[in-house]
Amino acid sequence: MRRLTQDTQANERGAITVIVALLMVVLLGSVAIAVDFGVIHSERAQLQSGADAAAIGMAQKCARDASDPLCSTTSTLAGSLANQNALDGMSKVHSIALDKTARTVAVATSAKETGGTDNSVSLFFADILGVPTKEVGARSSAVWGSPKAGRTAFPLAFSICQVKGHVDGSLQLLQDHGSNTNPDCNYGPSGAAVAGGFGWLAPDAGKCGGTIDLALSEGGSDTGNNAPGNCSTELNRWASEITAGREIVVLLPVFNSVVGTGTGAVYGLISFAAFKVTGWKFSGNSGLPYEFRSEISAATGVTSSTECKGDCRGIIGSFVKYVSLADGYTLGPVDEYGATIARMTL
Repeated sequence: MRRLTQDTQANERGAITVIVALLMVVLLGSVAIAVDFGVIHSERAQLQSGADAAAIGMAQKCARDASDPLCSTTSTLAGSLANQNALDGMSKVHSIALDKTARTVAVATSAKETGGTDNSVSLFFADILGVPTKEVGARSSAVWGSPKAGRTAFPLAFSICQVKGHVDGSLQLLQDHGSNTNPDCNYGPSGAAVAGGFGWLAPDAGKCGGTIDLALSEGGSDTGNNAPGNCSTELNRWASEITAGREIVVLLPVFNSVVGTGTGAVYGLISFAAFKVTGWKFSGNSGLPYEFRSEISAATGVTSSTECKGDCRGIIGSFVKYVSLADGYTLGPVDEYGATIARMTL
């Protein structure tokens, strides 16, 4: 009996040893897979960030100037942005698909290692099983263009007379009762489009701004003498951002024709312009939200000629060349008034 018991225990110990050995193989294999999977996942994430940055960077460059050498299939910008998003500073731009007519760009990136094979990342444990590398890549695309339809942040439209020749960043005071800045473009008495250089558009119900489609004429809501409704929150936000040193640039419609006056005015819209706001005065009351005058400082270059005070009703700022990452706009060909949008599509 003693000998039988000893033999049984020895057999059990031997069986356990075999089971432990088999489990160790499975366990080590699982660890190997987890480590290599983590390497692949990290590499793919870096490549995706690089592809995203390259696509949006090229779209912004093409939006500003489609003839720029950096807006081309041989652009060095894509590779530079892709490398900046790689932890080791190395990646490969596999391809750039650029369509300037459709205003789209797609960038494909792949892994790159010093002394290694392009397009692949080296594996640590899988190499033991005969799988030394894994192809890893990413792709991203972007589109650019001028906005043709979308929701404005503010129910304001400018005459082309005030925009034409002024998309240069120069500071302007745009008054609602006064002649336009361009004497070659007259729609009414003293060069005024309606009862002023800009007009209030009909806003969406309960909103500050309105939904605009350049293919359609837009009805007016006022000549601008009264403060806009439902805009207190938006104007207070603008003031807070400007005071904190941040820019407020809004996309506002531009019209080149108008029929009727006051609330009966109908504007023929042709474009969106990018306007950087620095101050405003929309009513006779002093202070926020309908008067903001902290723009009067040496830092912003405001002079007495661009200050809006007393009976003045207007907005101070500048038309700028602007590339926006704004969503929610339908895009078309880039126009001359400065407002362009570049955004990711994939």
